[in-house]
Amino acid sequence: MLPSRNDRLIWELDWNLLRTFVVIAEVKSITRAAERLNLKQPSVSNALRRLEARLGRKLVERDATRFELTDVGRLLYEQSVEVFGTISQLPLLMRGVSDDVTGHVTIALASHVVSPLLDRALGDFHRTYPRASITLSVAPSVEVAKQVRERRASFGICLVSQRDPALDYLAFYREFFGFFCGPGHRLYGRQNLTLADLEGESSVSFQTDHISDALRPVALLRSEAKLDANVVGVSSSLEEVRRMILAGLGIGPLPLHVARRDVADGLLWPLPPYAASPAIDIYLLTNAEKVLNRAERALIGGLSELIEQTPFVDRTYGA
Repeated sequence: MLPSRNDRLIWELDWNLLRTFVVIAEVKSITRAAERLNLKQPSVSNALRRLEARLGRKLVERDATRFELTDVGRLLYEQSVEVFGTISQLPLLMRGVSDDVTGHVTIALASHVVSPLLDRALGDFHRTYPRASITLSVAPSVEVAKQVRERRASFGICLVSQRDPALDYLAFYREFFGFFCGPGHRLYGRQNLTLADLEGESSVSFQTDHISDALRPVALLRSEAKLDANVVGVSSSLEEVRRMILAGLGIGPLPLHVARRDVADGLLWPLPPYAASPAIDIYLLTNAEKVLNRAERALIGGLSELIEQTPFVDRTYGA
């Protein structure tokens, strides 16, 4: 029996063409894709033409000012990411095949994830499975979700602005944010300030500090305090936001429980509001489509169990 056209497409498709197309779709440029892949631009253009010819469908609509994936192009990109996510797991899965749990766990997390439950879960996991290994990858919350979606991370821990239907979400803990300034700031050391005292002050913040993003409550408070609309410094990293506050670039938001030690050491000074601080929820993100090795299953299971056994009030920090 002769193979069907669809069967031939599956078995004869060049995986390198798919890889090239994924990069083109992500950077939205033939030139930038060539730079990313360390190839010459004609080679990348030719790869796109060959893939379109093989599929018999147009994948990209582009001219001097426009670059857009067609409906087929978007579908192919989404499915290709799924395929490469599965393939990327193979080395780790093979490492985990033995009598002992020796697999690897990759955790993607936002920079300000500070929770005794996570620390306890990691400690318990290592004592129980000492031959398993862990990578902690710090990234912006959007990138954390993307890594879990593409199955490049075992699981993620981050803020959430919009839920991805492909992922599962478990409320991990709640933290409260407050405004702080450094020792060189004019408000440092002043008692009984009000929100009105912050009006017009320069500020620094996180990249997600927007009305439409994960730190919406902080953005609303910034607006209520009438801070200077021009934020002088932003970062996705808590350490870098803290650095800018300490350097005197402006006041900025930090989780209260994370900043507590710096306040005690005199490095940071708390600013209003002193009550009713913005609450932000942190989530555990998993992907049911990801094939987990035994180490991944063990750590996700242990952490999920700790979360579910701990009352939410005990997972609320800095209230």
